[in-house]
Amino acid sequence: MKINHLTSAEENLMKLFWKLQSFYLKDIMEQHPEPKPHQNTVSTYLKILVEKGYLSTEKEGRIFKYSVIVPFEDYKKFLLKELSHNFFNDSGKEILEFLFNENLISQNDLRTYFDLKIEMKPAKVKVPKLEYAEEILNPKKDKKGKDKKKKKKKNEN
Repeated sequence: MKINHLTSAEENLMKLFWKLQSFYLKDIMEQHPEPKPHQNTVSTYLKILVEKGYLSTEKEGRIFKYSVIVPFEDYKKFLLKELSHNFFNDSGKEILEFLFNENLISQNDLRTYFDLKIEMKPAKVKVPKLEYAEEILNPKKDKKGKDKKKKKKKNEN
């Protein structure tokens, strides 16, 4: 089964349809949050979604009963594969890096999900040695040590 792209309006309606699974037009009108779209608008979207293969229809007397054909999980997989292909060069590693860098996933999330001992360490930055700053900031320690050495040398001579 080939999954087609949905517009944002179609996707919003499908979110409701995935919750209902099987429904009539009146069920949608009752369940849809405010502001409710006009019944003709919903009917048009239902027709489009049937044509795209997301819904099936079954005539019951004078009305149609709609059922979801494409499960939500299949649509999520389709979107993630498209995203991976178009933006991350089909690389799961790049996706994880992006999620981690954007703080959308944490080390703990990775550990609990994979049950692995993964430790992501930040890049090591070499800390510069501040020898002159130490001498300036702690002059007494350095002077006392030097003064004692000088006194010992004087006493030996």
